[in-house]
Amino acid sequence: MSAVLKQERDSQAFFDSQQLPPEKRGVSFEALFFRQLQLVTTKIHETENIDQIMLDSSQHICKLFNADRLTLYAVNEDRTAIISKVKTGLNAAKDLKLPISAQSIAGYVAFSREMVNIADVYDDDALKRIHPTLSFLKEVDKRSGYRTKQMLVMPILDGDVLHGVLQVINNKSDLPFSELEIEGAAQLCKTLATAIRQRMRKDQEGLRRRVTKYDGLLTDGVLTQEELQRSIAKAREEGKSVEHVLMADFQIRPAQIGPSLAKFFGVRYEPFNSGRIRSEQLQGFLKREFVEEQGWIPLEESPDGLVIMCMDPEAVRGSRIVPQVFSRVSRFTYRVTTQAEFEETLAQLYGAGAGESIDELLADLTAPADDEGEDGSLESAASDNELVKFVNKVIIDAYNQRCSDIHIEPLPGKGKTGIRFRIDGTLVPYIEVPAHFRQALVTRLKIMCDLDISEKRKPQDGKIKFKKFGPLDIELRVATIPSAGGVEDVVMRILAAGEPIPLEKLGLTAVNKERLEKTVSKPYGLFYVCGPTGSGKTTTLHSILKFLNTSETKIWTAEDPVEITQRGLRQVQVNRKAGIDFALVMRAFLRADPDIIMVGESRDKETVSMGIEASLTGHLVFSTLHTNSAPESIIRLLDMGMDPFNFADALLGVLAQRLAKRLCDCKEAYTPSHEELRSFVSEYALDLKQTEPWKADPGGEAQKLYEDWVESYGHDGQLKFYRAVGCEKCNNTGYKGRVGLHELLVGDDEIKKLIQERARVAELYVSAVASGMRTLKMDGMEKIMMGLTDLKQVRSVCIK
Repeated sequence: MSAVLKQERDSQAFFDSQQLPPEKRGVSFEALFFRQLQLVTTKIHETENIDQIMLDSSQHICKLFNADRLTLYAVNEDRTAIISKVKTGLNAAKDLKLPISAQSIAGYVAFSREMVNIADVYDDDALKRIHPTLSFLKEVDKRSGYRTKQMLVMPILDGDVLHGVLQVINNKSDLPFSELEIEGAAQLCKTLATAIRQRMRKDQEGLRRRVTKYDGLLTDGVLTQEELQRSIAKAREEGKSVEHVLMADFQIRPAQIGPSLAKFFGVRYEPFNSGRIRSEQLQGFLKREFVEEQGWIPLEESPDGLVIMCMDPEAVRGSRIVPQVFSRVSRFTYRVTTQAEFEETLAQLYGAGAGESIDELLADLTAPADDEGEDGSLESAASDNELVKFVNKVIIDAYNQRCSDIHIEPLPGKGKTGIRFRIDGTLVPYIEVPAHFRQALVTRLKIMCDLDISEKRKPQDGKIKFKKFGPLDIELRVATIPSAGGVEDVVMRILAAGEPIPLEKLGLTAVNKERLEKTVSKPYGLFYVCGPTGSGKTTTLHSILKFLNTSETKIWTAEDPVEITQRGLRQVQVNRKAGIDFALVMRAFLRADPDIIMVGESRDKETVSMGIEASLTGHLVFSTLHTNSAPESIIRLLDMGMDPFNFADALLGVLAQRLAKRLCDCKEAYTPSHEELRSFVSEYALDLKQTEPWKADPGGEAQKLYEDWVESYGHDGQLKFYRAVGCEKCNNTGYKGRVGLHELLVGDDEIKKLIQERARVAELYVSAVASGMRTLKMDGMEKIMMGLTDLKQVRSVCIK
C-alpha cells in the first residue's frame, strides 16, 4: 500500500512541476519524469494486442509530455502507408491513412526514419528546411477550429524494421519539446517496437487474425490462411511488401491479386494496359520522381471523372494532393492496382528502361546468329526484346536531349556503327554499336516505319509513329540511304508535336517585330519565310498564323508533315504516295472559301503560280522557300518563270531566318577594346556602306550608329559583349539552345519597281537596307550586344 501511495505522490509532484517554467522545475524533475515513463512502459507491456496498446496508456503519455494530443500510427501490411491506430484530443470518425512519403510530417518520419521536433507546424520555411516538399495539412485544423503548433514525431523501429510512428502534439507550456522529452520519446518508441513485435508474433500464431487486402485470395482458393499468414510474417521480417513475397514464393500473378485489392478497398481494379500511351496534358508536367513518391498516376478522362491509378486509394484520397494538382478537374475516380503493375505503367509512361543506361542496354544485347542472314532471321533478330528496348532508349534519349536528328552511320566489314545526335545544330557522338548488330538495328527501324526490309540498294523514306512503340507522342521522319561497302545509313528527324510559339517570344528585335506585324496584317498578298532545312521556318509561320488567328478568319494549311497544331486552323497532311501534293491541295483550298492560306513549301512553278493568283484574288498566302537570303528568294521565284509584274503586285515581304547557338547562362561579360569596336562597326555596316547617307558621310554615320547602340543596348554608357564559358548545364560548351536571326524584306514601292525591272540581287540588297531592312548578319550582331550569342556563332551561319 505504501508503494501505491508513493507512486501517487510522485505522479502528483511530477504533474505539479510540469506547470512551472522549465528553469524552476528543479533537479528532481528529471528523476520524476523517468519514473512516470517507467509506469507508462509497464502499462504498454500489460496490453494484450496492438489495437489496445495505447487505449490504457495514451492519456498517461499525453500527461508525461504535457501535451494536448497524441497519435500512434502503424505500418500497413504492404508497407506503403501508415494508419492511425489511436488518437486522443480530437478523434476522427475514420482512421487516417498517410502514404510513407514527404506528403505529411508523420509520413516523412516513416519515410526518412528520423525524428523531427517542430516549434510551429505553420512555419513553412522550417518545414522546407527539413524536406523541400514537406507541408502540414491545415484542413483538419480549419474544420475543427483547433490550432496545431508544436509537434514531436518519432519512428517506431525494431532494428531496421519500421513498425509505426509516434506523434505528440502541442506542448501545454507553448515551448518546443525539450531534450528530456525527446529522450523519453525515444525510449518509449523502443518499448512500443518491442511490444508490437511480440503482439505481431501472437497474431501470427492465430490468436487474432485481422482482415487483410489479400483475403480475396483465400476466398478464391489461391492461398490457404496459413500460407497468407506466413507470407505476411516473412514480409515484416524482411522489410518487403506482402505482394513481393506472394509473387516470389507462390508464383501468384498480379491479375490474381488485383481483384482481391478491389474487394478490400471497394474500388475497381485497374490492370496494366500495354496499349496505353503517354498524355502530355495529364502526365507531361508531373516529374517521374513525384509520381513514384506519391504512389498515383493520372491515366485518362472517363465518364466517372479523371482516372487515378494507385496502390492505396484510401491513402491517396486522404492526402488530398490529387485535387490540388488537378485543380480544374471536378471529379476523380480512384482505381487500385498492384505494385508490380504500377511500376510497369510508370515505366511505360515515363520511359521504358528509364532506370537503365544506354551502355547497360547495349551490354544486354544478344548477337544475332548471322549478320548477313536471310530476311527471316534478320526480322527475328530485329524483334528481339533487348534490341527493341535499345532502339526505344536511343529515341527517348534523343528527344530528352532536345535533339533534332538522329544519324545512324554503319561502317563496312567489322567496323562499328556510330550513332550521333544533332543538338543545337551540331552533331554530337552518342554511342557506337558493334558490327554484328548493324543489320538488325537497321531492320528494326525499317519495321517500325513499314519499309521494305529486303530492299537494301535503293533509298527509302518513311515515318515512325513512336507512340505505337514507346511512351512519347512524337513522329520521326526516316530516310535510309545505301552507302559504300554494302551498308545502309539511317537518318531520323524528330517531329515533336507542339503548340505555336507566340510572336513576342520568337526572338525578333523590336524593330523587326513591329515591321512584321504591320506587313502580315494586310488583307491580301504573298509572304514567304526562307532559310535552309531546320532553320525554324515552319515554327515562324505558325507563330504568324497564331497572331492572325481569330474567330472571324478561315485559315487553311497544307503541310508535310503537320508538326504544330493550333485551334482554329484547318490543317491538311500532304501525301505524295496517294497523289495529294501541294499543288492539288492548293487548288482545293481556293474552292473552300479561305481568308488565309499557308502552303508548307513552294518547290515548283505550279504551286508558286497558284500562290500569286490566290493573293491577287483577295487572299493572304504564306509559304516557305529553301533560299539563303530574302533578296535571293525574289530572284529564285522569278527564275521559276513568274511574271515580274504580277509577282511584284502580290509580294508583301520575305523573312529570311537562321538559327545560331545561344550563349548559356554561364556566359561572361566583357568590355570590348576600341579596335574591336571599330572592326565590329565596320563589319555591321558592310551593306549600309552602299547606301547614299553612308557614301556621303561614313564617319558621321558610323558614330551615329554607335550612339544608337549605346542607347539601346549599353550599360552605364558602354557596350558589353559576352563570351562563352562552359558549365554542367551546357556540357562545358558555353552554348545551350538556339536563337533566331532574321532578315525582313518588305515589298515597298521601290522593291516592287526593282522586281518589275528584274534587278540583280545586289541592287535589291541596297534598296532593302536603305529602307530599314537589317540583314541576317546585322540582326545577329545586334543579338551579340543583347547578350544572346557571340560573333563566332553569327559568322558561322551568315555567308556575308
